[in-house]
Amino acid sequence: MHWGGAGSPVAMAEDTEWAGFVENATYHREGTGLSKMRNTVQLEMGKPIGDVGAFRRVFIGGTFRGTYDAVYDLNDDEFGDNAGGAVRLQSLADGFDSDPGTGDTAWGDGINLGSSIINTGINGPLVGAGPGGINLPNFSNNDGLSPGTAFNHNNPNAARYNPNTGLKPLGGELHAANGGVVLGVPVRPCDEDDRGCIDDYLDYDSEELKSPEFNDRWDFIRELYLDAILPQDDGTEWAFRVGKQQVVWGRTDLFRVLDVLNPVDYSRHNIYDELEDIRIPMWMLTAEKRWGPTETFGDLNFQVVWNFDKFRPNNLGQGGSPYAILQAGDFFRAMNNCWDNGCTVANFAGGAIATDFPRHTIGIREADLPGWSLDNTQLGLKLEGTYEGVGFSLNALHYRSQLPVLRGGIPARNPFVPNLGNRAVERAAFGESFGTEMPRDYLIAFDIHFPRVNLLGGSLDIYADSIKSVFRVEAAVTSGEEFANSLERRLYSESDVARWVVGWDRPTFIPFLNKRRAFLLSAQLFGQHLLDHERKTVNGIDVGMPDHEDNYIMTFLLKGWYEADTISPQLIIAHDFEGQATTVSPSVDWLIDNHWRLVVAANIKYAQEVPDFDDCRACNPFPGFTDLAGVNAFGPMPAGALPLRNLAGQEPLGRFLSGPLGMADDEDEIQVTLRYRF
Repeated sequence: MHWGGAGSPVAMAEDTEWAGFVENATYHREGTGLSKMRNTVQLEMGKPIGDVGAFRRVFIGGTFRGTYDAVYDLNDDEFGDNAGGAVRLQSLADGFDSDPGTGDTAWGDGINLGSSIINTGINGPLVGAGPGGINLPNFSNNDGLSPGTAFNHNNPNAARYNPNTGLKPLGGELHAANGGVVLGVPVRPCDEDDRGCIDDYLDYDSEELKSPEFNDRWDFIRELYLDAILPQDDGTEWAFRVGKQQVVWGRTDLFRVLDVLNPVDYSRHNIYDELEDIRIPMWMLTAEKRWGPTETFGDLNFQVVWNFDKFRPNNLGQGGSPYAILQAGDFFRAMNNCWDNGCTVANFAGGAIATDFPRHTIGIREADLPGWSLDNTQLGLKLEGTYEGVGFSLNALHYRSQLPVLRGGIPARNPFVPNLGNRAVERAAFGESFGTEMPRDYLIAFDIHFPRVNLLGGSLDIYADSIKSVFRVEAAVTSGEEFANSLERRLYSESDVARWVVGWDRPTFIPFLNKRRAFLLSAQLFGQHLLDHERKTVNGIDVGMPDHEDNYIMTFLLKGWYEADTISPQLIIAHDFEGQATTVSPSVDWLIDNHWRLVVAANIKYAQEVPDFDDCRACNPFPGFTDLAGVNAFGPMPAGALPLRNLAGQEPLGRFLSGPLGMADDEDEIQVTLRYRF
């Protein structure tokens, strides 16, 4: 049907415009080899529709992207179907495994908490004593395994086979065990090895890792939206956009303060890709009231954003993939394998013996991803304008945290008690039988959650003509965020958070580098303050919240242009003050002609070793077993008792002290990107 003529629903129509590019990005990592060979095709379209009824300038826009990362095929020993191998885990108290004298233990060959009563408290192991003096030197659990076996590491024909293959030690790229806990991380794609693959969360198969856009969320549609303007009688207008889109609130690079409407895909290249490329577009409706200039303001707009899409968290990178920010994906995968199948943990019992845990004792049980409901949609409000030449915004957002939180206190098993069946006397003494699952305080057994968060913030853009500089300021306060906290019985706590960034941009002539063209100097200082921070020093170790109470990260950019702006060298430096980590990234961008572009870059990190933090080996989650009367100088102690806390290690909480820069210390790379735009 054709509608035409003045005042008709469609007054004009134009042809669809297409553009796009093909690109190859090849990265080589020191000590690893190929870390990326991503081939990309991206198409961008725009179709002006014209006027439709009362709406003006109706427009359809879209961006479509598909990638294939050949690293999973070309370097499959590191990141594909053949990645990983057998692991041996440190056991400082040697002689408890089948291969004494080595100082370490093979996966599945650690001491078994179910073979005798083992005290894991501060004074080492105590064998053969239980409540009431009951001596149970060797029993099997209710999983049907042979006596003395905590998990099935050696029988491929039995259930929950968890062999010593396809593994790497958690954090092994950055540090040795150094007397701390270490777990084995399954690293192969989830169709090749499903151990540690949490349902619907970081459970990608080979094809999803190679071509992540082609999934059940149709991520190959980067953007697809409808724009329309509704003029008002008073000269103002409403601007609407509905569809899959990115809504950008902030103006910062690398780190975000206000720009949190879209989740981010850190698996693409940690924090270092442009946010435009790693934001995960969501189905949203934006409605913006535009007043334009008023008596008071040079410009004034009010925006409502409704994110009606099903919730999506940040993609932190699956365990075993080239880019897993903070190595969180490695930790999650190792812990989920412990929960589902059992595992060996270095230096656990007595702080010195590699220990085999049965399933459903420690680990991560599941991820609680909110399903779609009206109540789970997210709403944002922004007032934006200019006043006497100063740009400003006031922002409010109700959303789900895009970062995961581990909440303890889930029902779990006590590995120290046997399967007592109907033995009433023994059951009365122990209070439970093996297989009984109940909440345990201070036990490292978790579910992953994404709590509700409220954000209030604002921004300023100030041009200082006297120094030819632009200053950018963003600040936000959130409530509802949750953080790891080993002082709390469920091992997490809530804290309000204040974040801010001050940015500075200035074109500056540097004559000895270029007499004809100014360089761009840009610097940013990010700050974060946890208002409800909690940390103590107990027995010489840090206990509580590993996140820093105050943290500061600085970035600096120097960018120049030569040869009629076709060659652009730049230098980016980022430094984490508390994490004591620095990234240096020089690059040269060569615009060969109107179609071809070549970028050659390096990304080099400098960081201190991952610090130690309380790892809860001495949290006493099973009073009466992990703190037996007469074994320590304090007598019987409750779960979480601080006098027992004297064990710390780099895993797992040291990663929060190192931060994203420090935890990527082993990822020095040379990067070459070639793009053809059409």
